[in-house]
Amino acid sequence: MKVTNLKLLATSDKDLRVIAAHLQDSIVSPKDIANLKKNRIFLIQLNRFMWEDVERGVFRKNKRIRTVLKFDNVISVLSKNINIKNNKNFLKFLTIESILLPDKRYEIKLIFSGDAIIKVTAEVIDVTLDDQGSPWESKTAPKHNFL
Repeated sequence: MKVTNLKLLATSDKDLRVIAAHLQDSIVSPKDIANLKKNRIFLIQLNRFMWEDVERGVFRKNKRIRTVLKFDNVISVLSKNINIKNNKNFLKFLTIESILLPDKRYEIKLIFSGDAIIKVTAEVIDVTLDDQGSPWESKTAPKHNFL
């Protein structure tokens, strides 16, 4: 079966929610995060769990794929509880939140487990998710503990 790589474009808060849903349970090494200040681009390469494949059928295998999340028109990037030099601990992606600021800029927060946050301030919402290469089998599916 031929795999079609996912490519999404977000230009609104609603679009960002779709991207967040596809990124749920992705993992990322801090070394795969880059802020290209001169070009006003922020990049993050994640190992995305392919929920869309699992949901197609009970007998599907768990798979991950490398994906690039790209933000254009970036003004600033700040982080909290992320040690860029610690490449052994992977960040576990939870969701994206966005806020339109009074000056018409957008504050977009990438939220990870362990209270880790990357806050991207941008002129507009201009975000792409682009799968790269082929997926590989993952031994386990992410599990969530509920209260």
